[in-house]
Amino acid sequence: MRCEICKTAMATVHLTEIINGHRSEKHLCENCAASQGVTAQSQLSLNELLSSLLAAGDQNAANQSRASVCQSCGNTMEEFSKTSLLGCPDDYEAFGDAIEMVIRKAQNDKTQHEGKVPVGVDITQKSEAETEIAGLKKQLADAIESEDYETAAKLRDRIQKMQ
Repeated sequence: MRCEICKTAMATVHLTEIINGHRSEKHLCENCAASQGVTAQSQLSLNELLSSLLAAGDQNAANQSRASVCQSCGNTMEEFSKTSLLGCPDDYEAFGDAIEMVIRKAQNDKTQHEGKVPVGVDITQKSEAETEIAGLKKQLADAIESEDYETAAKLRDRIQKMQ
């Protein structure tokens, strides 16, 4: 792909900008990108990305969370902003506002998963199986209540096979 400005050099800098849900792309060579004030970094590590998002975020929420410490692991928000690593699952509660802020910035204000299902996974089939298991569990409870232990054992075995 050629540079959109000079039309001669190969585009090596690819910019994607999303404003109000509208996506625009620019494809530039390094020289034209530099002339436009765009500095290119070959790769941005996850730690650098999260650190820059934290730094650019709402300082009030971050400052409130920095003062707190996770009671389970002792991790602080300051440590998270430096390493981009959480110490334990309880950090999500301890630093919730700041972590949510990072996720919102990284995901264009979306906090619910809206991704795709992996190829080969049939979610309707899984739902049908889960529905069948729930029905069998109800039958099992009824069989136990009526003291029909032979039927209950068969239902139990069938449920275990399905799970």
